[in-house]
Amino acid sequence: MADDTERSAAERRAWREGLGVALATSAYGVSFGALSVASGLDVWQTCVLSLVMFTGGSQFAFIGVIGAGGLAAAPAAIASAGLLGVRNVAYGLRMAPLIGTGPQTRILAPHFTIDESTAVALAHAEPRARRIGFWVTGIGIYLGWNLTTLLGALLGDVLGDPRQYGLDAAAAAAFLALLWPRLSQRQAIAVGVAAAVVATVLTPELLPGIPVLVAAAVAVIVGWTNWLGRRDAA
Repeated sequence: MADDTERSAAERRAWREGLGVALATSAYGVSFGALSVASGLDVWQTCVLSLVMFTGGSQFAFIGVIGAGGLAAAPAAIASAGLLGVRNVAYGLRMAPLIGTGPQTRILAPHFTIDESTAVALAHAEPRARRIGFWVTGIGIYLGWNLTTLLGALLGDVLGDPRQYGLDAAAAAAFLALLWPRLSQRQAIAVGVAAAVVATVLTPELLPGIPVLVAAAVAVIVGWTNWLGRRDAA
C-alpha cells in the first residue's frame, strides 16, 4: 500500500513539474515569434519553423543569423541550428530505454525529446513518473510554444523588444528548480559549474552550438572521472 501511495505521489509530482515547466518555457515563445518577424521572416514562416524544428535554441540561432545576414546567410543559419540540435541525439539515446521503444513511441518521441522533457523525466526515479514527466512536458511545451510563437509574431510591433520582459529568465528559473534538489553532492556541483563556466566563456567567441557541445563534453569528462565523487563517498 505504501508503495502505491509513493508511486501516486511521484506521478502527481511529475504532472505538476511537467505543466510548470511547460508554462514557463512556452511563455518564451512570444519572444521567438516577435524576434523572428523582426529578423525578416513572415508570420507563416515563423509558425512553420516552430512546428517543424521545435527546439528553442536552434530556432533562435537560425533567426539570429538570418537577421544579421539575410537569405545569403541561410547556410550558416542552418549549420548553427544543426549544431545546437545535435544535443537532442544524446537526449534520445538516454531517454529511449526509459520511455519505451514501441512503434508509436519511436515515431512521436523524437519530436518531443528536448532539454525540458529530458530534464523533467530524469528528475524522477519511478519509471511511470518518468514517462509522465517526459510526455506532459514535451507535448505541453509543443502546444504552448506554437501558440505563443503565433501570438508573438502577430503582436511583435505592439510588444516592442520582447527581451525586456525577461521571459527567458522564466525558462531558466524552471530549469534551476529542477536542478537544485540534485545538487546535494560535490560531484554534481562540480559537473554543473564546470559546464556552465565553459559555456559562458566560449559563447561570445564561437559559433552558436559549439559552446553547448564543448560544455557537454566537459560535463561528461568531469562526471566520468568522478572528480570529487570519492570525497562525497568518504
